[in-house]
Amino acid sequence: MANEKKEKPSETEENLSASEREEVSANARLSAIMVYSVILREGREELERPVASLWWSGIAAGVGISTSVLAEAIIRTNIGADHPYYDLIAAFGYTFGFILVILSRLQLFTENTLTAVLPLLAHKTKHHIGCTLRLWSVVLVTNFVGTLFTAFLLLNAGMSSPEIVEAALEISRHVIELSPAEALFRGIPAGFLIAAIVWMLPSSKGFEVWIIILFTWLIAAGGFTHVIVGSNEIFLMMLNQELSVLDGFLHHLGPTLVGNILGGTGLFAMMAYGQIREEM
Repeated sequence: MANEKKEKPSETEENLSASEREEVSANARLSAIMVYSVILREGREELERPVASLWWSGIAAGVGISTSVLAEAIIRTNIGADHPYYDLIAAFGYTFGFILVILSRLQLFTENTLTAVLPLLAHKTKHHIGCTLRLWSVVLVTNFVGTLFTAFLLLNAGMSSPEIVEAALEISRHVIELSPAEALFRGIPAGFLIAAIVWMLPSSKGFEVWIIILFTWLIAAGGFTHVIVGSNEIFLMMLNQELSVLDGFLHHLGPTLVGNILGGTGLFAMMAYGQIREEM
C-alpha cells in the first residue's frame, strides 16, 4: 500500500489553531492515492476470503440484485409502459438492487472488476492471478445461482401478483431483443460506471446512497447492460421457455460479461491505476 507523505503546513495553515487545522483535514477531499489505498486494502481482503464466505455472499448478492427487476416490474404495473416518461421513471426501480447489494457489502461480480484487479496491477504475481481468478469465478457463478433462484421463485412460488410477473417478463423480453454485439458494447459503459461507483464511494461519506442511485439509474436509463441484473431477466426467459439455455449464455450473458469486464477492468481500472502509478 502506498505510504502517505506528510506535507509541511502552508503559511496559511500555520496561522490556524490546532483545532482549526483538524477541521481543515476533516473536510479535505481524499486524494487519488488515498482512494486507491482504500480500495487496494479492500481488494486484498476480498482476495483472501474463504471460498465458503464468497459463496454465500455471492448468492445473497444474486438474490438481492434481482430486486432491481422486481422494482421495475412494480413500477411498470402501476404507471403503465405507455406513460410518456416511463423509461426514466422505471430506471429508478433498477437502482434498488444495487443499493441493497453495495451497502450490504455483498459480493457482486462487476464490483470486483475494480477491487480485485487493483491488487493484481500492483503485484503481478502467480498468487495474485490465482486469487483473482478464484474470486471472479466463485462470485460470478454464485451471483448466477442467486438470480436463477429468484427467477424461479417469481415464476413458480406465487411471490408476486400475476400482473407483476407479466411485467417482469415484458421487461425481460426487451433484453433478449439485443444482438450479441449490442449486448457487448452496451455492457462496456455499465462496467465502467459500476467501477466508477466503487472508486467514488470512499470519498462520498454520507452520500453513498445518492451516488449509487444516480449512476445505476444512468445505466438503466441509457439502456446499458449489466451481466448480473441481465442474468435474472435471461433466466426468467429461459424458465418461461421463451429462450434456450445456449442462446441465453452465448448470445446475451457472454457478450454482456465481456463488455462489463472491458468497461470495469480494461478502461476504468487501468485509468485509475495509471493516474496514481508514479505516486506509489
